[in-house]
Amino acid sequence: MLNPFQPDKLPISNIDWAHLTRTIGEANAALARYDGLLHGMVNPEILLSPLTLNEAVLSSRIEGTNATNSEVLEFEAGSEFDPEKTTDIQEIKNYRKALLSAESALEQDRPVSLNLIKSLHQILMQGVRGKDKRPGEFRTEQNWIGPKNCQIQQASFVPPSPLTIRDHLEDWVLYIHLEEEVLSQLAFVHAQFEIIHPFMDGNGRIGRMLIPLFLYQKKMLYRPMFFLSEYLEEKKEEYCDALGRISAKGDWLGWLKFFLEAIRIQAIRNTSKVKSILDLYEQLKVKFQQETKSQFAQSALDAFFQRPIINTTKFMELTGITNRATLGKILSQLKNGRFIKLLKESCGRKSAVYALPRLIYIAEGKNFL
Repeated sequence: MLNPFQPDKLPISNIDWAHLTRTIGEANAALARYDGLLHGMVNPEILLSPLTLNEAVLSSRIEGTNATNSEVLEFEAGSEFDPEKTTDIQEIKNYRKALLSAESALEQDRPVSLNLIKSLHQILMQGVRGKDKRPGEFRTEQNWIGPKNCQIQQASFVPPSPLTIRDHLEDWVLYIHLEEEVLSQLAFVHAQFEIIHPFMDGNGRIGRMLIPLFLYQKKMLYRPMFFLSEYLEEKKEEYCDALGRISAKGDWLGWLKFFLEAIRIQAIRNTSKVKSILDLYEQLKVKFQQETKSQFAQSALDAFFQRPIINTTKFMELTGITNRATLGKILSQLKNGRFIKLLKESCGRKSAVYALPRLIYIAEGKNFL
């Protein structure tokens, strides 16, 4: 049986930084280009709402959920799914809610702290699988990582003893506030959190949620909206292996190389997505106005960017349209212009549901045909 792991104390002193100079420079340059786009954006909360959802979907998928962006949006628009899918969707909604709560806290100059992390965990676990595993509280029991339903004897990794995790977390928070090269520091911060594994469930999701928050706190981002889970989900096996080699072999250098490359590649992808979103928004701003000639054209566009799949009730709420005839006319014009798509007709008390497919495709990194 493995003994509980004793994490290295941060900062790590024996890194051969010469092997990382180019990697660090390229990752910083890619992130700076992405941040430059954020600086120029008006209403990034609206424009990047689909990317926030995509992050919630992919970070949750790493942990085994099986729901898509469209399914979450359809659920929010009133669609019903089987119980298992509904639970997956609720976990994703909780992740997004926790992420937005964290963004709000940091914007109010609350730094990343243990209390903030516990509050995010409380939101993440509310009413879903893991709700019986002390949401919002650090663990008081030994946990372990290994094949599903395995006993500690078959574990591949046993995190630190619950008797020591508070000390490890306090050291971890102190390290966050040191002044170091930020992206390398983030690599250590993320890995150390996963090694400590302070909760009985939800550690991976909280750890990934902290990535944009850390970058925002360190003033590397204009907004806390840099999402890495797309790359980490795609490279899940390499991600887990690189983390595992830290505890198995003390291979911090290998982890740094993996993580910094993840930052570089995802920064490039995120930059491309944001450019595509901005281009789409500017195109549709003109076309929605031309098609509808309505005072509600702008608010209609913003509603679809906030909810790329939306029912008419929510659409009326977001746009401020109160007249049913005006509502029907605008949606009909946009549908006939092939800017939006009718997904479901109204039925009884259920509202009709419309979609802006191009925006969903951009968020998911797919080509729109």
